[in-house]
Amino acid sequence: MDLTVGPNQFFWKAEDWASFYDSLATAPVSRVVLGELVCSKRLPFFQDRIPAAIETLLAAGKEVAVTSLALITLKRERKLSAELVEAGIEVEVNDLTMLAYLPEKTPFSVGPLVNVYNEGTLGWLAARGATQVCLPPELPLDQVRSLARAGADMRVRIEVWGHGRLPLAISGRCYHARLHGRTKDNCQFACEDDPDGLEVSTLEGQKFLAMNGVQTLSDTFACVDHQVELLRDAGVSALRLSPQTGDFAAVCALYRGRLDGRVSRGGVAAALLEAYPGIRLSDGFLTGATGAEWSGARSGAKVEA
Repeated sequence: MDLTVGPNQFFWKAEDWASFYDSLATAPVSRVVLGELVCSKRLPFFQDRIPAAIETLLAAGKEVAVTSLALITLKRERKLSAELVEAGIEVEVNDLTMLAYLPEKTPFSVGPLVNVYNEGTLGWLAARGATQVCLPPELPLDQVRSLARAGADMRVRIEVWGHGRLPLAISGRCYHARLHGRTKDNCQFACEDDPDGLEVSTLEGQKFLAMNGVQTLSDTFACVDHQVELLRDAGVSALRLSPQTGDFAAVCALYRGRLDGRVSRGGVAAALLEAYPGIRLSDGFLTGATGAEWSGARSGAKVEA
């Protein structure tokens, strides 16, 4: 299986954004998707850095794609969407309205925010030009297996969310702005203060979700450490790793080692929990009863030698 780094879901300073993609040039990943996924208001802060990042990654031998917005609503956003096509780089579609700007049969990829839940949808996208689809992260393993088989028949590579806070919803309202008593149009970019999302707890103090501007995320970080062999046997072509702060190149190396057999089952999770104290891991959408469930807890989080 290959590794894909998905688009950064968060709002980082331009210098941090650029340094992150420079670091991916030597990371053991095959494909990188970059650009703005969540909020078009963030784009001007790093837009001028995108061409250099693409050039660096292509020179390093990576496949590169640019993401569409998850929710295209404004005239300005429609213009930005049309300009993505003109850039000449593969587009990852995360809002189906993006297809209006892609000429018929133009190859494109599909991100996890498009609801590809069955073979009919997958076939329609394949006929439209899709060559790779990252499935929505809430799909159970049996459904992943069925779609991977169908994808093989259609010559569409199937990717599965492998690491990072799970995208759950996109809203027309900005949670960060509301929290600070501001309107969405005058948010003052409050989301920049939470580069991995703002943790949200219940009234009883239980960790619940994470907020990221207009986006709702899981509190837990997905980790498919315990499902690698199952996903490989299912015919999955790639795992998607979602950016976070810290040494993300080391995170990529952990997953590459796990796929190559140099890191044993449980080793990725153990290293993540050591490097990021306090985070919670989950893999329940694939093999558990609930999405927030973690199979490492069932097995006592033991690491195989």
